[in-house]
Amino acid sequence: MNVIKTAIEGVVIIEPRIFKDDRGYFFESFSQREFEEKVRKITFVQDNESMSSYGVMRGLHFQRPPFAQSKLVRCVKGAVLDVAVDIRKGSPTYGQYVAVELTEDNHRQFFIPQGFAHGFAVLSDVAVFQYKCDNFYHPEADGGISILDNSLGIDWHIPTDKAILSEKDLKHAVLADFDSPFEYECFK
Repeated sequence: MNVIKTAIEGVVIIEPRIFKDDRGYFFESFSQREFEEKVRKITFVQDNESMSSYGVMRGLHFQRPPFAQSKLVRCVKGAVLDVAVDIRKGSPTYGQYVAVELTEDNHRQFFIPQGFAHGFAVLSDVAVFQYKCDNFYHPEADGGISILDNSLGIDWHIPTDKAILSEKDLKHAVLADFDSPFEYECFK
C-alpha cells in the first residue's frame, strides 16, 4: 500500500496495490501489519457500512472522549467526497480540513485519527461507504459540528439545494460556537 501524507499530520490517504487481469482485480483492503508499519499502531474493533443516495451529506461527526474514534474509511460503490476537520483545541491546524474523493474505481482509503470531525457527501447516484473504528460506538458520546458551516470553506461538490441532511445533523453548532472536548496535547 502507498501512504500519502496530507497537510494535517496523522491524516493520510491510502492507495492499495491493485492486481488487475482479464478476470477483474484483487487487492488487500487491510493488513494490520502493514498499517502499523506505515501509518500507526491501532486496533480496530468495529466495522460499519452505510448506503446513501446522491446529495446525502453525513456529518461532521465525532465521539467525545473517552469514547473517541479513529476511522479508516472507503467507498466500495459509487463516489463520495470525504472530509476530516481538525477539532483539537490548541492544534496548529485547528479548524482546517482535508478532503479526498473516495470512489469504487480509485479504491482509496482515508484515515481520520481521534480528535477530528468526519463527514462525507455522496457524489454518485448511490454510494456504499465502509469504515473501521478503533472504539465501539457509544450514543451518549455523539457529537458534531455543522456540515454546512461556511466558515470551514469546504466545497462539498453538491449544490446546497440538493443536499439531504438528517434532522440531527442540521442542529449541530458551527465551529465558532463549538467547545471542543479534544485537547491537542492529548490527541497528537
